[in-house]
Amino acid sequence: MFWLKKILSQLVMPIPLTLLLLLLAIFVFRSQFQRLKTLGQSALIAAFAILLLLSNSQFSAGLAASLESQYPVNNSPLTLVYQSGTVPNAQQACYVMVLGSGHTENANRAAVQQLSSTALARLSEGVRQLKLADNRCQLVVSGWSGGLTPTPHAEIMQQAAIELGVQASQIVTFADALDTIEEAKSMAELIANKPFILVTSATHMPRSMKIFTTLDLNPIAAPTNFISSPGYWWRFSAENLYISQRAIHEYVGMLWLTIKGLLTDV
Repeated sequence: MFWLKKILSQLVMPIPLTLLLLLLAIFVFRSQFQRLKTLGQSALIAAFAILLLLSNSQFSAGLAASLESQYPVNNSPLTLVYQSGTVPNAQQACYVMVLGSGHTENANRAAVQQLSSTALARLSEGVRQLKLADNRCQLVVSGWSGGLTPTPHAEIMQQAAIELGVQASQIVTFADALDTIEEAKSMAELIANKPFILVTSATHMPRSMKIFTTLDLNPIAAPTNFISSPGYWWRFSAENLYISQRAIHEYVGMLWLTIKGLLTDV
């Protein structure tokens, strides 16, 4: 089911979908079935419209902003009662969870340099959230290898966090979590329904909060990596196409949750 979800979601992303429509148009125009000519024309127009709209600065910014505006930046530390003079135990400690987002493994680079730009942005915000709480909280990092690298993403995140000044004893890793749902389940096993700070990209935050709260967890949103930035209406670029793709990925993810009934039985 995990890989089926990944494959189906890719098929509706802007570039794969555009390529499929162009291939359909080419097939129709080269075929002997003149009755399909209208279908080919429609596919060609649809491909053009997708590229036109999704690469536009204002359209892409609008798609992303509708997600990013749902949760404000968190500047308040998670305050809990600690026993005087003792280090908080698992029942008392506060937690900052940073959701994973990929890396490129290279032993010649520092861990922070192996992280994707999204993962680095999330980890940086996680470290900031720790500092807001005077470094009293535990940092939770997650993510598997993706099947492409020998080292789980969570371990690279752990190494990067240490490079950024976080103590190794302060870090909890979920190295087997495949996606946000599994990350939420792992967090539920760790702290049940105790409040914690949840750090992820601003576009990903609405879907993440829905998943975590469905499991009766109590996350406090700390969005980061904001990507919506309105520009001139006449500006078209690959960057805008990427922003649109990020937003569409989240909308598709929410639709998938609804279709599979995961919002009531994750």
